[in-house]
Amino acid sequence: MEKVPYLGKELTRWQVGNSTFLGMPEMGARLMNWHVTLGDGTVRDVLYWPEMTDLNDFAVVKGGNPVLFPFCGRTFDNGDIHFWKAADGVRRPMPIHGIARQSKFDVLRCDERGFAAQLILDDENRASYPFDYEFVVSYRFEPLKLSCEYTLRNLDTQPLPWSAGHHFYFTLPWNEGLARGDYAIRIPAGKTMKQDFTDGKLVEPGPKFKAEESMANPVLLDTFHTALTDNTVTFGPKTQPGQVSVKLGTSKVPEPDSLFVTWTLDDKVPYFCVEPWMGPPNAPTHGVGMHWVMPGQTQSFVVEVDVG
Repeated sequence: MEKVPYLGKELTRWQVGNSTFLGMPEMGARLMNWHVTLGDGTVRDVLYWPEMTDLNDFAVVKGGNPVLFPFCGRTFDNGDIHFWKAADGVRRPMPIHGIARQSKFDVLRCDERGFAAQLILDDENRASYPFDYEFVVSYRFEPLKLSCEYTLRNLDTQPLPWSAGHHFYFTLPWNEGLARGDYAIRIPAGKTMKQDFTDGKLVEPGPKFKAEESMANPVLLDTFHTALTDNTVTFGPKTQPGQVSVKLGTSKVPEPDSLFVTWTLDDKVPYFCVEPWMGPPNAPTHGVGMHWVMPGQTQSFVVEVDVG
């Protein structure tokens, strides 16, 4: 583990076996890049991070793994985007993907195998999520694997609502000479959904996919894959070795409302997002995938990513 100068600040670099991880735990608990040095000396990017000239837009950079908390995606109140109502009926602002990725974190642990960082409660995020709590993001790095655990501890006198997730920007394609259409994804979902971006409602049924779907299929964009029969999504080249596996939770069969999101900006960008979420977007309104932490209790959400 070492500190590296980066655009006027410092990032942390972890070398674990053939894997190198780069991140800024104090800024959104953000893991920025993960790359693997192969046996022939070449480097394979696993998590994409773009070239930057400054850190002004760090929170919304399309890269790494932004932390989505307390809710994922777009929330709506009575059809108005970026708002939600808690049990007290008060309308409050809620940015897309929540408050964590633009917040500061207090680094609780930073060692040779990862870090743990706690969200710092300030006036801005209290205005969106007005509770007393501790939210901690913990990463554990291994030679060809990472695990990340969110823990939410309720220090309040009322139940805490949350439906958090991850936004992994995986480099794609990662093989020289291959295009996105040369890769396939396998998602063990019983159904799919979309979201109506005009009012936030879930749209069912969603599109149907083959058991092994081309990652060039544009219908994958903004699709929520749920009713999972297994907790693992895999993707990689159709005709070459090397796969990425993303595991949602610690149970072989996840909770019914948990899901994976597939998304990318367009067919030209060098990344494709496979995102494990606790539930669909707009959970405060429709209640699907909403989790409640009782006073004095703690809940966690764990994901793992392996590369082959």
